[in-house]
Amino acid sequence: MSNGINFAFLDEYAKREIRRSVIKAICIPGYQVPYSSREMPMGRGFGTGGLQLTLALIGANDTVKVIDQGSDDSVNAVNLRKFIEMTCPGIDTTTRIQEATLIQSRHRIPEQALRADQILVLQVPYPDALVIVEPSEDKRKVMHGEADYSRLLVKLYEDIVKFDEITISHRYPTRINGHYIIDPSPIPRYDVPKLHNSNALILFGAGREKKIYAIPPHCPAEPLAFDDVPFRIEDFTDSHGERRACKLCGSKTSFLDEFIDEQGERVYQCSDSDYCEQQQELVHG
Repeated sequence: MSNGINFAFLDEYAKREIRRSVIKAICIPGYQVPYSSREMPMGRGFGTGGLQLTLALIGANDTVKVIDQGSDDSVNAVNLRKFIEMTCPGIDTTTRIQEATLIQSRHRIPEQALRADQILVLQVPYPDALVIVEPSEDKRKVMHGEADYSRLLVKLYEDIVKFDEITISHRYPTRINGHYIIDPSPIPRYDVPKLHNSNALILFGAGREKKIYAIPPHCPAEPLAFDDVPFRIEDFTDSHGERRACKLCGSKTSFLDEFIDEQGERVYQCSDSDYCEQQQELVHG
């Protein structure tokens, strides 16, 4: 690339290291692979881990989609997309999930099912699900290796005793391939079942914590729960037992965001802006 900047910003040594870490992460589903997270022209915590994965994997024929909490037009998504366009000349970007080969997302998994030729990269602030019960990383590594998640189960049990349900709304602990339990990034519980047997490769990048982990295609992913207290997703039914619909497209099957309109009324709208737009196109022709 001109102006002394490498294609996709990162130097080739950094890209190769990240790719090797990705391969290891795929071979050991759910295992947190350490890597040398590079300094990026943005603060850590704003998607540097996911961005480094995207820049290391992107090729000349890729089409990239960047999402932030379901929206293509939020500040974070727009800035990351502009940075990718600036440092990766010749690649295409899109807001349509069907056109994308590489999808970088924060806090959401797209509503539409992913394909085998797509890669989903999720930005992760805290990669270790055990951090809420064990502050020492050395001890957490031993617990992961021995699949010792008893303290995490106790934490969920305490929730049930206090509140009659598990109160974790996002970052829900999920067991991958029958062994490692991961923090699936701050996705809502609604998205956790999409990790199970996904057609696409799902990668997680934590830049600040310098960790990469993966869920390979068609890999089991089971949210942590009890036999008598099963995992449940968010409930969008109203007081009459009817499922709430998006005010824009009328969808009753998508994850909804809650808003207060100009009249002070509570309304609901699809979190995934691309899905909502496509549903509106179907409704209005």
